[in-house]
Amino acid sequence: MKQITFLLIAVATLVGVVAFTAPASRAANEGAPAIFVTKIPSGYRDWKLISVAHEEGNLNSFAAVLGNDVAIKAYREGKLPYPDGTIIAALHYGHVSSEENNKVFGRSQSFVPGAPTNIQFMVKDSKKYSTTGGWGFGHFKDGKPGDEALMNTCFPCHNQGKARDLVFTRYAP
Repeated sequence: MKQITFLLIAVATLVGVVAFTAPASRAANEGAPAIFVTKIPSGYRDWKLISVAHEEGNLNSFAAVLGNDVAIKAYREGKLPYPDGTIIAALHYGHVSSEENNKVFGRSQSFVPGAPTNIQFMVKDSKKYSTTGGWGFGHFKDGKPGDEALMNTCFPCHNQGKARDLVFTRYAP
């Protein structure tokens, strides 16, 4: 009787240890949680305009900031935090003086988009990107994702805007 009791306790203990350690080892094999967007979302060129941006200094760029339907609805309703499924795209271009327009104006005052510089994305998925405030960040140049060093700069900067759910751009109706 003592042997059967001992055997049952040993088996129960072994089952408990296996059950407890299996999820931990599975999680360790999956690696760190995702924080970067590595694929350009399809159809982004057809999204609606949220706003435009002009950045000076080293960037010296224009940007069209676009949002998918989930983003536009949230912006229009003033909904914070943004719901999962929100995707915001920023299409950045250098800017150049428009000689054609300046001739009409009689002075140098008109600038137009020049060569594209990069496309940036923010994708809201509160579970997948839980370690970065629920947002995945993407930066693409010539269709290729930014390297890890560049991508590691996104969240610390955006995290300063917690009151606006890490989003800088305001809606320009």
